[in-house]
Amino acid sequence: MPPSTPTTTPLWKRMLLRRLKFLAWLVVLLAIVLGGSYLFAPQWLLQANVAREAMAAHVEEHSVQAGDTHWVYYEGGQGPTLVLLHGFDADKSVWLPTAKLLTPHFHLIIPDLPGWGDSSRVPGASYNIDAQAGRLDAFVRTLGLQRFLLVGHSMGGAIAGVYASEHPERVSALALLDAFGLKGKENAFDRDALAGRNPFVFDHRAGFERAAALAYAQPLDLPGRFVDVFIQHNQRNRAFIERTFNELREPGQYLSVQNRLGQLTMPVLGLWCHDDRIVDISALDSLRNGLTAASAISTSTINGCNHMPMEEKPEQTAQILTGFALSH
Repeated sequence: MPPSTPTTTPLWKRMLLRRLKFLAWLVVLLAIVLGGSYLFAPQWLLQANVAREAMAAHVEEHSVQAGDTHWVYYEGGQGPTLVLLHGFDADKSVWLPTAKLLTPHFHLIIPDLPGWGDSSRVPGASYNIDAQAGRLDAFVRTLGLQRFLLVGHSMGGAIAGVYASEHPERVSALALLDAFGLKGKENAFDRDALAGRNPFVFDHRAGFERAAALAYAQPLDLPGRFVDVFIQHNQRNRAFIERTFNELREPGQYLSVQNRLGQLTMPVLGLWCHDDRIVDISALDSLRNGLTAASAISTSTINGCNHMPMEEKPEQTAQILTGFALSH
């Protein structure tokens, strides 16, 4: 019998096999890297996710020295300028889900407020509403902004309201989202704050979950190691968080916008989550009733969110802001 001829595997099959092996090794390597990062450097994964969201929102990070602060901020989009201010113990990234929907129509400036996020902090300096409004003016002047729509959330809403009352020539319209600084029906959060109990400090995962439950309607579904990053951040910034929280407990601070409502002459929007557990929705009535000089008043409420409409309901938030901005 003639000797058998060895079977030769076609070239395309060999090439395909090599590519599949390469992809398999790549998947294994990626799993090891991601798993190791999650266990030993979860902050890298969180930073990468924020960078991904910023890219999707078409904003880029910039920095500038203005006054006593090295400001870090996002900028992107084309059209009328909107300046977006975040709230207490937050940073500019909370705006990214909504910014993604705004940049096709507007030029956005989204700073880390002084002392928060990546913007600098002067040891021992005041970071109350009035001081921050002054720093905001330095930032606006440094960037050369002329007329813009100013949007503030929570503590950022109080800063926005005070700034607008002092610089009406620069603020074409003002939008306050679940804003601090207005008179409202006293709730459990207010009672704790006035008694000096700060719910925004925590040292363990259960404490983080309690703080998150104050701000979000639904529990945050975050892996444990990511929560640990937020706990460590809170611990590193504990002294500043406590000192600023205590500053904001003063009547001149928690009524900072209420006391200036009659000075607001531009169009004003009040936007609230219906079930806000931090700033009661009754503050919206105080806003509406106190705007005796505003050229136009708009109010909107959103169901299904608590205190963070730009993260919990970004589509509705963007739609309301867009309608307000285009009409003024």
